[in-house]
Amino acid sequence: MSSTDSPSLLTPADELRIAGWHAHVYFDAHTLARARALCEAAAARFPLVMGRVHERPVGPHPDWSCQLSFGNDLVAGVIPWLALHRGGLTVFIHPNTGNALRDHRDHAIWMGAIRPLDLSGFKGFSDHDNLPQHP
Repeated sequence: MSSTDSPSLLTPADELRIAGWHAHVYFDAHTLARARALCEAAAARFPLVMGRVHERPVGPHPDWSCQLSFGNDLVAGVIPWLALHRGGLTVFIHPNTGNALRDHRDHAIWMGAIRPLDLSGFKGFSDHDNLPQHP
C-alpha cells in the first residue's frame, strides 16, 4: 500500500487545526424529554453552548437533534460524561477542522447506533481541503 492509499495521520501540529467540537444528541418524539434533559444537564455542568432542540432532521442529520458545541479544553470531560449519561440516546461527535465533509465522514465518534448522514450538502469540500501534506 502506498502512502497515497493510506489514511492521513495527524501530527501534533495538525491537531491544532481542531477549532472545537460538536456533539449531536439524536432523539425522536418518544425520547424528546430525555434528550432535552441530557442537553440541559450538559450545559449546566460544562461551559458549552447548547443549540436549539430540533424536532425535525436538519443539515446532514437523519434524526431530530440538539447540538452541543464545546472547545478542545472540554473534550476530556464532555465525552466521558455523555458516554455515562446518554441513557441509550445516540450521540454523534465530530471535531471542527474546517473540512466539514471529513469531520462528519472520517473523524466521527459515535455513541450508540451509527446513523446514515446526508453528506450531499458538503459538496464544496474535497478530501484534500485543509489536510496536511505528508511525503
